[in-house]
Amino acid sequence: MPALTTADRGRAALLYHFVRLQVPAVRVPEAKFLAHLERSYRILLPKSPEPVPFAAFLEGLYAVDWAVCVGCLEGQNAAWELLFGARTGRSDCLLVDALRARAVRLYPRDEERQDTAVTEFWSNLIAPESDDALPVLARYDGHRPLAPWLIRVFQNWHLSKLRQNSGVTALPDDDYAIPMDPARSTADTAPRWHDAFVQAAREWLNAIDDEERLLLGLRWRYRMSQRDAAKLFGLNEGTLTRRTDKLRDKALEQIGGRLVADGWTGDDLEGFVLTELGALLTDDPRLSADNLGRILAAKGKALPA
Repeated sequence: MPALTTADRGRAALLYHFVRLQVPAVRVPEAKFLAHLERSYRILLPKSPEPVPFAAFLEGLYAVDWAVCVGCLEGQNAAWELLFGARTGRSDCLLVDALRARAVRLYPRDEERQDTAVTEFWSNLIAPESDDALPVLARYDGHRPLAPWLIRVFQNWHLSKLRQNSGVTALPDDDYAIPMDPARSTADTAPRWHDAFVQAAREWLNAIDDEERLLLGLRWRYRMSQRDAAKLFGLNEGTLTRRTDKLRDKALEQIGGRLVADGWTGDDLEGFVLTELGALLTDDPRLSADNLGRILAAKGKALPA
């Protein structure tokens, strides 16, 4: 690593005070801040085919995202709160929901494995998976937005596990650019079918009412148990089960019917619809935390903790 000049250290000090203004709740001593800055610089250097001056490293840094990462590594509760509350994606969904959407695609129709996949990943953010590995957050170089980078790491981490189990060479630890494998089905899942599904699913979501959107959000986004959901709706469990089944059947009928009308000839239409629907529901703004909160507030109730 090239030695830092006096000007470089002055730029680093200026960045430290800038970050303190942007995220005042994250309090890291300046000496540790500078040590993390040099560590991140060392992470970036081998990735670049050309030498990267320290000033250029600082210019390309996503300073606030990087500071949140450092705060988490330093055990700052405020930093973890910022990370848990981070939003990403086209619909500005929560990071944790975006991770779950990826888990749905990776482990279709296996809710237990989906939950475990997300939980395992959070636990490995600051605890390495093995003695010779770095924690996930310790690999962040600060030159990409943090939330999308974590989603990519999560995706490729689990792809590595799936490929190891199938005898395929695992992805390198630091290979975050490989695109996500498409969902598999016995039918043609070319991009045009995904686009047709998204259009049909959004039309279906437009057609259902707030009560049904609330049911989807509580049972899917918050993983609320049937018993707790029934209590919140003021219904018995049998009635809630019938409502849930009816909603599922309506989705299959409307979305599946649209795909068939467009020329779908595959065998596993139901599997395709339910697999794709999981990712879309997690990413749809109508099921966002803010929107569900407004629906519940109109009923004089609040979102679950």
